[in-house]
Amino acid sequence: MKNCDYQQIDPQALPTPTPTPPPHQGEPRAGEDKPKTPKRKWEVFPGKNRFYCDGRIIVARQSGVLPLTLGLILVTSGLFFIFDCPFLVKHLTSCIPVIGGVLFVFVVITLLQTSFSDPGILPRATPDEAADIEKQIDQTGNTSYRPPPRTKEVLINQQVVKLKYCFTCKMFRPPRTSHCSLCDNCVERFDHHCPWVGNCVGKRNYRFFYTFIVSLSFLTAFIFGCVTTHLALRAQGGKGLVFALQESPVELVICFFSVWSILGLSGFHTYLVASNLTTNEDIKGSWSGKSGGEDVTNPYSHKNIFINCCSVLCGPMPPSLIDRRGFLPADESAQTGAADIELPTLAVKNEANVVGEPPTPVNAPPPPFVACCCPKPSICLLPVVYCCTG
Repeated sequence: MKNCDYQQIDPQALPTPTPTPPPHQGEPRAGEDKPKTPKRKWEVFPGKNRFYCDGRIIVARQSGVLPLTLGLILVTSGLFFIFDCPFLVKHLTSCIPVIGGVLFVFVVITLLQTSFSDPGILPRATPDEAADIEKQIDQTGNTSYRPPPRTKEVLINQQVVKLKYCFTCKMFRPPRTSHCSLCDNCVERFDHHCPWVGNCVGKRNYRFFYTFIVSLSFLTAFIFGCVTTHLALRAQGGKGLVFALQESPVELVICFFSVWSILGLSGFHTYLVASNLTTNEDIKGSWSGKSGGEDVTNPYSHKNIFINCCSVLCGPMPPSLIDRRGFLPADESAQTGAADIELPTLAVKNEANVVGEPPTPVNAPPPPFVACCCPKPSICLLPVVYCCTG
């Protein structure tokens, strides 16, 4: 066995170790990865939507027609302000561009509100909620081989309403809720998916959509009337109708074909608002007997046109049920960033097993060992005043 001679060293002769400055708060230590920023919920949203401005703006994935809608409005209004307004201001009144400008701004604002707001998306059921619903469904089944029913019946204003089960969202849809196949979401008071605005139209943005189409009808009719007046005044000036048409043909054609469709759409939705119906319910004939069943009464109608309009358009804005800008819970963040979990240092555990002492904390500075000539310096844990020689 090899002998080790121990020689005592004066502690005052040892150089004073320079203390290691503690790392600044928020800065990673050496050998560690930078802490990941917690993900927001919109980054893992299961629906087919696109989010912008850190989740503040939500649009459908198929929103390619929205730029066309905005472009038609801008082009038509721009041609009107450039070619027709100067002539009408000179010969009629200066209020024409003011009225046109107010209508134009109102149309654009309501269009953007309809396109970029949450239409009333319902969050999908969590795994625990889905399992509880499946358990309730299984309990309602019978001993036959038929599958258990996937519908529920509720009573609304003495009218039986069936609630269908959504296999995608794993829940029973509330009344007037439908699943949009394009956005892959269940939307409250689902009216329809409008490609012209690039979003679903539902409980939270229907008032914006209705205001948009009504104000667009006023703007289109106003421009069409002003262009017609412009042509009539020029024709009376002796230049002729053909010459007048050559100066402003584009906006006249656009307004002529769009004013009828926009006015028809506004009239249809005015009827729906007065009846407290949705486009989805009217197409399916849920409360009008169009589906071939009995003619039943609409349970959501207040039997008064004024009250129906106020309840649809003037009620309080319901809150959004999807927390788009919220952060993921700690357990989900740990699952997404499992690769960032730091494993314990095996060297410290091995040293502790060798000497039978508790391991040195990771954050503590290393002990000030002196130069050692031991054949196995990796396990040399002698105090600072000793050195193993031999």
